[in-house]
Amino acid sequence: MRRVLDAAVPFAVRLRRTFRGVDVREGLLIKGPSGWGEFAPFDDYGDRAAARWLDCALEAAFGTWPASRRSAVHVNAIVPAVSPGDAALLTRQAINDHGCSTIKVKVGGALADDEARVASVRDALDTSLGRGFGRIRIDANGAWDVATAKASLRRLAEYGLEYVEQPCREVDQIIEVRGSCPVPIAVDETLRTSDDAQALARQAELISRMADIAIVKPAPLGGIDACLRVVEALPIPVVVSSSLDTSVGLAVAINLAGILGLEIACGLGTGALFEEDLVSSPEPPVDGMLTVRRVAPDLAALLRARDQVSDDRAAWWRLRLAAAWHAGSGHRWGEIIEAST
Repeated sequence: MRRVLDAAVPFAVRLRRTFRGVDVREGLLIKGPSGWGEFAPFDDYGDRAAARWLDCALEAAFGTWPASRRSAVHVNAIVPAVSPGDAALLTRQAINDHGCSTIKVKVGGALADDEARVASVRDALDTSLGRGFGRIRIDANGAWDVATAKASLRRLAEYGLEYVEQPCREVDQIIEVRGSCPVPIAVDETLRTSDDAQALARQAELISRMADIAIVKPAPLGGIDACLRVVEALPIPVVVSSSLDTSVGLAVAINLAGILGLEIACGLGTGALFEEDLVSSPEPPVDGMLTVRRVAPDLAALLRARDQVSDDRAAWWRLRLAAAWHAGSGHRWGEIIEAST
């Protein structure tokens, strides 16, 4: 663990606007022989959950990945919970500046506000690309109860939705909604990794009852190898998404999408949410795609981000890394890291 702590650099970077209650993204970057890993579990995550984020970071820094089947992957743009006017503006920018034709829209507030936002995005897509050529997927982030989900999806389905992500928080709620839902359902927060094939098979059976699509995120699942085990067991299609990562962490998810050879647009356009980053010139989508590659931080950008972290927060992050190590990452990665010296 000492080697990992010595290689860890704290960082803090600002977002353009508050996203899921976060306006500054903090974490640790870890340098290893394979590259850089990002450890940035959200503050309310427990030690066992944080250990999976650490697994992902250690895999990037000390492990290996399979070869990618694609040189670039399609990505969606993101429209947060903003006004209809801002939603239209962000959609046009995504189309004109970055070639994105799939837009992920945040919902889960008042239905009138959600509908106005989705309608604005649909109008901007149809005006720019032609009627029906642009795709909309919505993310409720578990905000709805069953009745609200059913009512909302009946209304919002009129705008031609590709899928709704995490309409409700509880498993039984999602299963009930799916029974009468006019929109395909995608889930992410239910997925867990395991070394037990039977546990993965049981999870796959449950997910197939809940959803039509599974959202796979490398950081909370424990890295690329863990995600590949989960995906192999699933009987439904997957979309790869990020976890509000900087460009360094985002590269892990982009590589996973490339390794899987996915054609569908993935939830990897989150770089546009950052006012600052750990690279001086973050790569924007081109023709709606991002390049599959590893990303290292720029020294100047990393030093600026490090200087934004107070001594107390830096110490807190190091304690959190140590707790995650003892909660499981050390068992999984200790010998590998020791052998790499």
